[in-house]
Parts: sequence; C-alpha cells; structure tokens
Amino acid sequence: MENKQNEPTKEKSSNTKGIIVKTAVIGAVAGILGGGVTYYGLDQLNDAPQTQTVQNNSSGTATTTSNTSDGATNSATSAYNKVSGAVVSVINLQKQESSAGDGSLDYFFGNSQSDDSSNNSSSDSLEEYSEGSGVIYMKSNGKGYIVTNNHVVAGSDKIQVILSNGKKLDAKLVGTDSVTDLAVLTIDDDDVSQVASFAESKNIKPGQTVIAIGSPLGSEYATSVTQGIISASNRTLTITDDYGNAVSQTTVIQTDAAINPGNSGGPLVNTSGQIIGINSMKMSTTTDGGSVEGMGFAIPSDEVVTISNKLVKDGKITRPQLGIRVASVSELTDAVKEQLDLADNITTGVYVASVTANGSGSAAGMKKGDVITEADGKKVEDVVSLHTILYSHKIGDTISVKVARGGQTKTLSVKLK
Repeated sequence: MENKQNEPTKEKSSNTKGIIVKTAVIGAVAGILGGGVTYYGLDQLNDAPQTQTVQNNSSGTATTTSNTSDGATNSATSAYNKVSGAVVSVINLQKQESSAGDGSLDYFFGNSQSDDSSNNSSSDSLEEYSEGSGVIYMKSNGKGYIVTNNHVVAGSDKIQVILSNGKKLDAKLVGTDSVTDLAVLTIDDDDVSQVASFAESKNIKPGQTVIAIGSPLGSEYATSVTQGIISASNRTLTITDDYGNAVSQTTVIQTDAAINPGNSGGPLVNTSGQIIGINSMKMSTTTDGGSVEGMGFAIPSDEVVTISNKLVKDGKITRPQLGIRVASVSELTDAVKEQLDLADNITTGVYVASVTANGSGSAAGMKKGDVITEADGKKVEDVVSLHTILYSHKIGDTISVKVARGGQTKTLSVKLK
C-alpha cells in the first residue's frame, strides 16, 4: 500500500479510501495485500530445474558458465505462458477530493450523506489513486472482458489498463460487487492477444502447486509470478467496512504464494495454466502486532465465474436488503450504548439506527431503536450473521424477524426486497 502499489498514492491524506481500508480478519488483522516485498523463485518447485556449472579456465585467463539443462519446460513456466499474456495492470484514476464527517456515530453506522454532498469538494484533474491487477477471461461482441477486484476500481473516475505488451488503454466499468470484491471491465478486443480460462475451484486440494501473477508494487513489475501451494481450499474470513465494522463473511482459497501490493485482482493459477482464483487479500499482522508470512487469499473461481456472468448480464448483483442502517451491539462502546439508551441486558444483536422509507424493514413495521435478535429462526449475533441469513434468500422471500423493543420481543414478518 504505497506509491503506485495497489493502494492510494496519497496515503498520508486522512480522507483517503480504497484498497487500504478494506480488511479481512480471522482472529487477526488482515491488510489488503499489505506487507513487504517477498518474491519466491520459480526454481523452488521446478519439475526439471536448470543448473549452471561454473568452469575455471586452466589458463587462468577467463571464467565461463555452461548451461547443463536438458531444456525441458517446467510446469510453472508452462502455466505462466498460458496466462501471462492475459494479465493486465489496472489503474484507478480519481479526482482529488476532501470531505467532512457528520458526527461520532459515523464510526458505527457509516456516513449517511450522499456522494454529492456539499461537504465534498474535488478538482477536475485526475490522478493515479491506486493500481492493481486483472485478467482477460473472455472475448465477445468486439470486447475483451477483464475481471479484477472491486477494491481496485472503487471510487474511480476513470480506469486504465496496461496490457502485457505495455500498451495502455482506457477501460469501461461493466459492474462491481462489493460483497464478493469483484468487478468486470471491458476493452476493445482488437488489443486482446490472449484469453485465460477458468478451472473449477471445487476440485482443488491443499498441497497443490499454484502460481500468482500480477503487478506487485505497480506496473513497473507487471506480470511478475510467484509460486506456492494451496494451504486451504475453503477458508472463511470476516470482512469489515470502512469504519472497521464486520459486515459479511466470505469463503476464500488460502495460499502461501507470495501476494504483494498490486497483486489484487490478478489470477491464482494451477499448473495446467487455468485460473482457480482471483487474488484479493493478504494476512499481514495479528491483533497483537505480530507479523504473518505466507497467508494470502483468493476468491474461488467458481464464485468468480458466477458473479462475473451476472455482472456482464445485469451490470450489478442484487441481494435482499432490509433497508435499514445498523451496527453490531457487541461493537458499540458503553458511551454510545448510553447515548442510544440501550438496556444493559442487551449485549448481542443488531441495533437499527435508521429505517429507510418503503424498504422491506419499514413495510414490516421495523423501527429505529429496535435490536434484531433473530431472523429466519436463526440467532442474530451481529451484522455478519444477519447478512449471512439475508444473503441465503432471494428477493421476494418472506422471513420472520424478532426484535427487542421497549423491553419486549416483537416478531415481524418481512418480505425481502
């Protein structure tokens, strides 16, 4: 998260958002592609390693090297050659902007002001805000389709990509999904020389060799490759919002292949040269400040394909919403609880800070100050568990929701919108 590295170029600005603010936690603090620059040599897992022999000339006048390789192409190199031409650098360009918050409760409930608030000001000049990676996965109707991370392009006023041959192009944003952290872009397919393919991530196993390709530290190191293994094929992470509140959970592939700033959105590839995941996160430190090495995470290809297809078709992902502004009770400070007049015996659940008119919550009779304790027959501990329940349903489904209100428990019938 430094200059021209999958992070804001103005990291000292107090209002800077983007890649640096999206985090994942597994009982620890996980920075989005944070950490140092550690590259793993391709010779660590070579099937047919090359060797070089240093020969001393008997005359003592010269020293030469002799390549004694049998010339075989190892699996990592073969896989890289099948994908690298489809990997691009993604540049997020934004106008300079400053904004003011609306109070201390923003930390818990978010800023409810719209993006065009009078508290925001911006200039007309575009600057490079962050840089990540992406991969071309399809050619159709004169377009080349690129999948990357949502946090790579979030807030962009313009997006550019740099192809593997160094050519820079303007890209069009097709759609994004913040829940899965995926986005799809398009470019003119006349410039597409290679398209990558997907493998089914459900078939991967821990211990399998993988390579990660992307632009660590920015396009200066474009199409760099690192290698490792699949450490876990089905790991669950908790995702937080800009204010540090846990908002959802996601299932990812864990790998020890080196993933560095700028690798966001690049492919995780099997030895057959097929994409099994899109690199998204890296565990960098524990809650007590200890360092963590070799823990990177990628969005499984099965989910990438599903979400990408929906984004191409509809331009967005629609999920059920209650139409309310909330916070986990367990994350509220004592001072905030007192300010909200919460009963002492309410220690878990989801506090309803506001209710949107015409939303599904409003239609069901949900009110500001309610604490959601149960949904669809399942206990609601926090925002994450509430979202998990909601996202398991479709728009139009009806579920029961229990809320604590004025010392009583109310059961509401909510038709999801």
